[in-house]
Amino acid sequence: MTDTIPLSKRPGDIALLVFFWVNILTITYMEGLEQLVIADPQDFEYPLWPPRFMVDMVHWWGRNFDPLLMARPTWWRVIIGIDVVFFGPFYLSAIYAFTKGKEWIRIPSIIYASVMLTMVIVIAGEEMSGPHATPEPGIVLLANGPWALFPLFLLYRMISRPHPFTRAAAAEGG
Repeated sequence: MTDTIPLSKRPGDIALLVFFWVNILTITYMEGLEQLVIADPQDFEYPLWPPRFMVDMVHWWGRNFDPLLMARPTWWRVIIGIDVVFFGPFYLSAIYAFTKGKEWIRIPSIIYASVMLTMVIVIAGEEMSGPHATPEPGIVLLANGPWALFPLFLLYRMISRPHPFTRAAAAEGG
């Protein structure tokens, strides 16, 4: 017999949940979606979604720190599309599974973290030395760091334990 470890006893999972919530509420369906609905940030009309403040914030960040975000080459838009189509549903599923201690999320978590790390490495390579390199590498690496660190932690969390949310049940009686 096993018992689900209460979320309150899994502080690392609470941190992952915060990461998943930040992604679903601001990154995937606002910041990322902006890059799909606005093909040319130099010539556009504000869309119905994401909100105007988010469009303005994304463009400010791109103009000041992240030229790649403003250039939007095809490969970049494909990566953003992966985020919107696949990672968004993963975040919603992960929020449920991590909150309830559902172990079926283990393999999807490993797949997500592996793909996210691959994409982050490709993006970092472009941002550090590609045609759209940032003028502020330290700031951009720091800002993008969570998208490398949290997937690394998630991989460790899911690979190191075949049953990440449960423990052997205490024997009754005694």
